[in-house]
Amino acid sequence: MYKNQAESLAFVQEFKSEVEDIKDNQEVVLCAPFTSLTALSKHLHGSRIMLGAQNIHWSEEGAYTGEISGSMLTEIGVDYVVVGHSERRQYFGETDKTVNLRLKAAQHHRLKPILCVGETKAQRDAGETENIIIAQLKSDLIDINQSNLVIAYEPIWAIGTGDTCESSEANRVIGIIREQLDNKNVSIQYGGSVKPDNIDEIMAQSEIDGALVGGASLSADSFARIANYQ
Repeated sequence: MYKNQAESLAFVQEFKSEVEDIKDNQEVVLCAPFTSLTALSKHLHGSRIMLGAQNIHWSEEGAYTGEISGSMLTEIGVDYVVVGHSERRQYFGETDKTVNLRLKAAQHHRLKPILCVGETKAQRDAGETENIIIAQLKSDLIDINQSNLVIAYEPIWAIGTGDTCESSEANRVIGIIREQLDNKNVSIQYGGSVKPDNIDEIMAQSEIDGALVGGASLSADSFARIANYQ
């Protein structure tokens, strides 16, 4: 919940010029608040930067105050949508059942969902990391087309805390995630205190295909350095 429309457009004006030379096989996606999506869609048209939303409801329409449907997003040129982010699960009652419904809605509208999974500090300390994540995937991916999907491993204890999961450990867990998938080519990202000073090490890992970036994406310079990882 950052940046109004004016701030979003100012960000993009600076950011676009800094990511003109990203690799051909690389995608950069800005997942902005709903209020900024229309303005950003117009300014990103024809650029290498894709547009994402932060949530989607499973119904086409209805009495779901505060929610947004897939057709509302596709109408304004949205390409991606985040589903099941830990903050939605933690603060707004998101469950694996509703995550599955949102994933189905996204794919129905030909949006590419970014499914977030991850464990809490208590679960990790109890040695439950693998079981928690495998259970999430089993429930979340029921009847989901894995050819139109991105997964983000975001250890909840590392989000916004500055306590980044060791790159080798993130790589290990993402390898476990990949083992659970029918489509081994699904792009799997790491998310959790990703910063310019750790992105190169993160992206050097064999199983990690990308990064889901939070606080470090709020500055155009910072996010551009991440997009232009070495």
